[in-house]
Amino acid sequence: MVRKSKADALVTRQQLLDAAEQVFLSQGVAGTSLQQVAAAAGLTRGAIYWHFQDKAALFTAMMDRVTLPCECAFDLARSAAPCDPAATLRGMAMAPLRELSSHAQMQRVFRIAMHLTEYTGELAPVGERHRQAVAGFVGAMELPCRTLAPDAHGAALGLFGLIDGLMRQWTMDPSAFDLVAVGERAVAAYVAGLAATASPPAAPAGSRRKSPARPVPST
Repeated sequence: MVRKSKADALVTRQQLLDAAEQVFLSQGVAGTSLQQVAAAAGLTRGAIYWHFQDKAALFTAMMDRVTLPCECAFDLARSAAPCDPAATLRGMAMAPLRELSSHAQMQRVFRIAMHLTEYTGELAPVGERHRQAVAGFVGAMELPCRTLAPDAHGAALGLFGLIDGLMRQWTMDPSAFDLVAVGERAVAAYVAGLAATASPPAAPAGSRRKSPARPVPST
């Protein structure tokens, strides 16, 4: 009986999270009450409070069911070979775009988090957690940037802005462009620009440095 009760509780929890995802997606987090989530799940409001302290706890649990796009790059950063920082940086930048484009649930949750949530009031701690995650991702990208740019932090911030902008635009209308294809071109151009500034300018083709003239011996 105990096992059945625990299993039932888990099923109820998943029902509530599924309902929260759908209701948040349709009317935003601020415009959704816990009663509406419970009704969408076919449960009572008491069931919500049995599993979640408040809307912030419900929202956080919904987010925790997926790996957010930027988190996908952390394992790549730890396992990347240090011998090719440009390739490492491209891989880290593309990891969130590839993950987001291939997971429907991640797309729904990310759309809620980016476009349908105000991180104020009871959701302020969730917003702070998001800022910490972004700071961690930018910090991870700084490592390969150190050999490519004099301002590694600024370079990593710029690349994150590029990634974040692509994800925001794509989640508003996924039919507008191919996230991975456009991302590959944009990231490659950005990283190539960093690599170009890190390398000394090449001498023009055919040019040779003249040797200093030898002094004419006096007679």
